[in-house]
Amino acid sequence: MSSFEYPQDLRYLDTHEYVRLDGEIATIGITEFAVDQLGDIVFLELPEIGDALAKGETFGSIESVKAVEDLSSPVTGTVIERNEALIDSPEEVAEDPYGEGWFLKVRVNDPDEVNDGLTADEYRAQVEGE
Repeated sequence: MSSFEYPQDLRYLDTHEYVRLDGEIATIGITEFAVDQLGDIVFLELPEIGDALAKGETFGSIESVKAVEDLSSPVTGTVIERNEALIDSPEEVAEDPYGEGWFLKVRVNDPDEVNDGLTADEYRAQVEGE
């Protein structure tokens, strides 16, 4: 049994980003599994408010003492908010990746895109099968 959480209300990418849709606003972050794999997070690069994101395209990066990973967008849309607290203190992602550790809020062009992501069970099977 895994000690990681996989909230059922999220959709996941195989690159470990998650998306939570609320109407036409998507909240994007990375999973607890990804945070664990990265180790100590030291830097986070996020787009500016007003920037356009394209589904499947890189929107920033996260850096740990072990690696630098690109962040991929699960949706197409416009950045309406970014988590400024994480820019200043990126290590706080590890405290609450599905809550206070979110990265961006995006107004999505097509809410149905979220359904292309993996369900919690599909994502769990993928990462725990590794």
